Formats: sequence, structure tokens, C-alpha cells
Amino acid sequence: MPRTVLVTGGAGFIGSHTCVELLASGHEVVVLDDHSNSSPEALERVAKIAGRPITAAHVGDVRDRRALDAVFTAHPIDAVIHFAAKKAVGESVQIPLTYYDINVGGTTALISAMHDHGVHRLVFSSSCSVYGDTTTVPLTEASPAAPTNPYATSKWTCERILADVCQHVPELRVLALRYFNPAGAHPTGLLGEDPHGVPGNIMPYLTQIAVGRREELSVFGDDYPTPDGTGIRDYIHVVDVAEGHRAALDRIDDQPGMLILNLGTGRGASVLDLVRTFQEVSGRPIPYRVTGRRPGDVAELVADPSKVAAAWGWRARHDLAAMCRDAWRFQQQNPYGYAP
Repeated sequence: MPRTVLVTGGAGFIGSHTCVELLASGHEVVVLDDHSNSSPEALERVAKIAGRPITAAHVGDVRDRRALDAVFTAHPIDAVIHFAAKKAVGESVQIPLTYYDINVGGTTALISAMHDHGVHRLVFSSSCSVYGDTTTVPLTEASPAAPTNPYATSKWTCERILADVCQHVPELRVLALRYFNPAGAHPTGLLGEDPHGVPGNIMPYLTQIAVGRREELSVFGDDYPTPDGTGIRDYIHVVDVAEGHRAALDRIDDQPGMLILNLGTGRGASVLDLVRTFQEVSGRPIPYRVTGRRPGDVAELVADPSKVAAAWGWRARHDLAAMCRDAWRFQQQNPYGYAP
């Protein structure tokens, strides 16, 4: 059933790709984004890919109750997908209070505004980082949470708050999606990952090296207990993540309360695996230098995605080579990102 969906952080990397999926499925989309790490141009490109524009784009901070009230008053919002947050592990170690203020404070402000305006469906952007430095892989939703950095702790805190609110507000339905490491870009090359400043994720760093904007990759540690000593992650194509959010919206009324689901491929790749794959796909050399471990990082995070496959039939469709190919296409077509 078509809905009017508020997407916070809808101009960002995952948010913009999710807007495409929502529009393609017939939903009306309202975006709230402060553009602290995104560009309004992304929403223009969303409309071009989807063949129709979003309903409205509001510039504002998700912590601002006046801005939230204005959005909920102006539009008949049926559900919310909440992406707006800071997301860099290393940065979170340096500025932890900012992460708690934005990530936790933004979520509590949003859920409060939703409650006041009678909106009771929320898809929450969580993270595999809540699992922390685990010794057991793949990770199921029942694996214990043990966050090792402020970013992960902020996501875990939000999950606990939302679960508690669901206990006291029985009409509230929350789907928390713990996705692993989104990468890639839209296959058209129109949408991709274009962070402000130095990329906090590895894929845009690789593409910026390949296009000549950066000199070399810093590999944070080669002494982890993994086959090649570098960290292993479950990289998942951003289009698969977007499709997962669209599926969540379709299934959010299946049960009351809160449900947590992993979104991942179930296949891990090390940093050096990713570098090799990107070099093969792009035909460009990627110089790298091994440095010390980054505070807050862990050795290995790989999903067990069987629960979401059983519940919804959702599975990741793209492999690592496709992620590299699409990310490189976006960077080639947009050497300086969304900047003119």
C-alpha cells in the first residue's frame, strides 16, 4: 500500500538510494536533511532515476523539535525511515559527545515528535558495529551487543530506547536494521558516496585515489587474527540495503513492538581483498601503507542474514566486484562528487 514516508537524512548515501526504491514502489517521499554530509543535488538525481520527484525536501536538524513539528504538520506522514546520524567510527572516538548528542538526541526528538503527531511506524538505521569485538562469526541477531566505540554505543543506546518505548507505547512498530558495511553506488552512476572532507569509509577513499584526488590508502593494522592480518567486513551493496529498507516498510505491520534484523551478505572480505578487487575492476593501482590499528576497530564482522531471508525472502543480490564497479563508475562520472 502506498504511504507517505518521511526519510531523515534522505539526501545522504544510503538515504538517497532508499528514496529511489520508495518512489519506484509508489510511495510519496518527504526528506528532512541538514546537508552536513550530503548534497541537495542528490535529490535532483533521485528524481531523474525514479522518473518523478520527491514530495518535499526540508532542510533541518533532526534534533530540532520545531522543524520536526513543521514537517509532520505539513504532510500526512504514515511512516518514518531514520538515517540522519553521524557514522564514522574513528571520528566518534575523537568527539564522543557530539555523536551521543546527534545520534541519540536526534532519535529521541524524532520518536517524541512521531508520538505527538500520531505516527507509529519507524524503520531505524542501526549498525553491525553494535556487536563489537566478537570472536564468533557469522553474527546472528541473538549475538551479544558489545560496542567498542561511541558510534556503536550510540546506535545500541538508540535500539534500547526504542525497545523500551515499544513496551510503553503498544501501537508503536519499529524495525531496526543492523546492516553491515554499505558500499557501491547506483548502477546509473548518478548516485554514490560523496562524503564531505576525508572519507570515513574505505570505498570512497579507494575511488578518490583511483581518480587522482588522494595519494594512498592507510590500512589500519595488519596484525589482526585474520588470514592476511587486515580487518574483515561484510560489504553489502547500497542498492541491496535500500531494497531492504523498502521491504521493511512493506512488512512493518506484520507484528507489534520492535524487531531487529541483520542486513548483510554472509561473506567477509578483508581490506586487502577489497583493494585487490577494486584494482581488478578499475584497472587502477591503489598504493597503500600499513599503519597502526585505529581505535574502536575490531577484527571481523560478518552477518548471518538467514533471519531476514526467512521472514521476508530478502537476500543481497550483488557481489564485491559489483560494488567496486558501481562505485568506480560513480567516481568516474563525478570526479568531484556532486560538486559542479
